[in-house]
Formats: sequence, structure tokens, C-alpha cells
Amino acid sequence: MAKPAFWNNTKRYYDLKSYWINRFGSRVYKLPIDAGFTCPNRDGATATGGCIYCDGRGSRLRQAGPLPSVSEQIAQGRAYYRKRRGAGQFIAYFQTFTNTYGPLDQLRNLYDEALAQENVIGLSVGTRPDCVPDPVMRLLEGYAQDHHVWLEYGLQSMHDKTLNLINRGHSQDVFVDAVQRAAGKKIQICTHIIVGLPGESREDILQTAGFLAALPIQGIKIHALLALRGTALGKQYEDGLIALMNRDEYVRTVCDILEILPPEMVIQRLTADGYRDIFLAPQWAVNKMEVLNAIDRELERRDTHQGCNFGSAFK
Repeated sequence: MAKPAFWNNTKRYYDLKSYWINRFGSRVYKLPIDAGFTCPNRDGATATGGCIYCDGRGSRLRQAGPLPSVSEQIAQGRAYYRKRRGAGQFIAYFQTFTNTYGPLDQLRNLYDEALAQENVIGLSVGTRPDCVPDPVMRLLEGYAQDHHVWLEYGLQSMHDKTLNLINRGHSQDVFVDAVQRAAGKKIQICTHIIVGLPGESREDILQTAGFLAALPIQGIKIHALLALRGTALGKQYEDGLIALMNRDEYVRTVCDILEILPPEMVIQRLTADGYRDIFLAPQWAVNKMEVLNAIDRELERRDTHQGCNFGSAFK
């Protein structure tokens, strides 16, 4: 089976760069924003302590002192990408913590401020599936009529046993409901998953991939599990209670996932790294480009591509 021609790329998966060029005719850059939000999994509304892998410090901007305004953060990011890459179009990426967790008027003011900035063509809003009530969904649906809008849901795993273990504070059913309520509203859904969570087998991970492949989801971010100092998971790693994947196992598993996902799903990320000052392991995750190159080589070795097994496994 040949890879889809509509990708218009040399990759064996539909990467975000190719999606931007297909959709807008040029590269689009996401400008990360820390708007000062917290998380119901930290402030006691759902739980305390946060997910076991999260260090809770927020962005580097937040660590440095008072946060600049949304407008200032966008101006700084826009200048950076214009100088180095000649970028012309941008997405305001509300990234840090839960960016729909606040009063509706506050959300509207922040999103309006972002969209009023020069050459900002849309929003990408990172959040939790239990933090998008209907009024917030209607607000985002309104923006999506005239702007490009992504709603990024952290899921990590489809398995409730894992969600409980990592202290996510929501179930699979809550995620499915959040996806279905966004479907058909011109809102693009991107889901985050973590490969290598404690207690999960390869079959568990691929069941999550098959589960997502059957839902109306347009994008995915795949992360390696990282042990960070100061987190509950980092403490478990330091105490020898958990083991992390080696690079070869991670690469093989990511390729297995890609083969299951639908060919039109945009692959927004294939690995991740953590803050160097608190990073514990795995050491191979520090060099993202080496990991990406290894994934490319493994797909080439297999002579497979994203979607080649779509619909045939882990239903």
C-alpha cells in the first residue's frame, strides 16, 4: 500500500509542517503562551498534587517572574520566528496547564487578545477533557467559524486503571464525551498520549492508539514518559520502583502506533524532552532529533507508513 499522495512530503507520516503547507500554502508557527492558568488536579477542585509526571512549575516565563501579557508573549515569539525563519503566520498556543479552566469572560478576553495580534490566524488551546463545559465549547466554536482552532486534550492513556494510577482525575468516558461534543463544530481535536506509562504493556499502548483512531480526532502528540526530579514519578524512578523504556523499544512502539492511526491524522509530535535542570531519565530522550531520525529509519526498514494498518488492529 502506497502512502497517501495528499501528504505532499517525503515522510512516512503526516507531519504538522506538511499539514500547514497543505492548509495555508506556507509554514505556520505555534507561539507558546503561559496565560497564568492552574489545574483542577492541583488546586483541589479535582485532586491535589497533579499528575505524577508533572513538576508543576509551569513555563520558564512563569519561573522567571511576573508573566508578560498575552500580547507581549506573542510579540516576542513572532519576532523570534520572523528573524530566524521568515515566518508570516502564527497560531497562539495556550500551552501551560489547563487553558479553559477559568471564568468564561476571562477566557474570552485572553483569546480575543491573542487573535487581535498581527498575523495570528488561530488558536491552539491545551486543556483537560473534564474542563470544557458547554459554554466554553460554544465560545471556541464561535472562534472556529473565522479562525483556525485546535483544542488539545491531554489523555495519556485510554485505560482507566492507568488514569487512576497517574492521578489524572478523569475517566475514559469523560474524554470520549469531550471529543464528541467538539465533533462537527469546525474545531480540530489534538490528543496527547504518553508511551511507557507504569504498568502498561505494548498491547495496552496499541489499544489506546486503536481507540483514538476510531474517534473524530484530527491530530495527536506522542510523548515519551520522562522522569523529572520533584515529581511523584521521579521519586519512584529514583527509588527503583519503575523502569523506563529504552530508545529502541520506544521507537518500535511509536512506529506500531503510527501504522494504526488513520492517514489523515496530523502527527504534531513524536517525542518530548523535559527541563534540563530537573531531568532524570531516560537519557536518550534529551536528543529529540536522534529519536526522530531513529523513527524514520525504523519505518523505512519496515517499509511501512502511517495508516498502513488502519482499521485492521486493536478495535
